[in-house]
Amino acid sequence: MNQTPASSRSVWLTTLISILTAAIGLILFVLPAEFGIDPTGAGRAMGISKMSGYQVSALIGETSAYQHDYAEFPLAPFESVEYKYHLAAGQAMVYSWQAEGEVVYDFHSEEEGSDPEDAVSFSVGRSAAQHGTYVAPYGGIHGWFWENRTQRDLVVRVATSGYFSAATTYSAAGPYTKDTFD
Repeated sequence: MNQTPASSRSVWLTTLISILTAAIGLILFVLPAEFGIDPTGAGRAMGISKMSGYQVSALIGETSAYQHDYAEFPLAPFESVEYKYHLAAGQAMVYSWQAEGEVVYDFHSEEEGSDPEDAVSFSVGRSAAQHGTYVAPYGGIHGWFWENRTQRDLVVRVATSGYFSAATTYSAAGPYTKDTFD
C-alpha cells in the first residue's frame, strides 16, 4: 500500500487551522467559564460566565464582629417567610434550623446590586431541619425561604453564628431588618 506523504503546505495549513480553533475556543469558552473574562460577550450570552465556581480559602481572617442570632417564625398553613443575612464575600456562618413539621425551603442568595430575579439557589427541597456551614461567594443577602404546606400551624426556628452584619425578614407584614444580635 503506497501512501503519499503530506505536503508541507497542507501540514502548515492544518497546524494554522488547529491554532486558530484553539484560540477561538479559548476566547469564547475557557476565558469566560474559568476566569470570568468575556471580551466578546458570548460567555454571558451562553450562560457560562464564571462557571468554574466560587473560590474559597481554607483559612479566612476576619475584622468584623462575630455574631449569634436566633429567630422563630410561626407559619400558618400555606404561609411563607424569608430570612436573609447580610454577608460580605468570603464571610461564613454556621447554621441550624428546625421546623415542627416538613416545610418547603430554598437557601439562596442575591449578589449586592443585582436583580433579585438573578438569585442563586444553593439548596432547595422539603425537610424539617438542616444544619451546616455557609461561606458567601459574594457580598449580598443570603438565607432561607420557608413555606408551610401542611394543614396545621408550625414554627420554624433558626440559630446562626458568624460574620453577618444584619438580618432581614421578608414576610406578608413587609421587610424588617435587625442589626443588633445577642
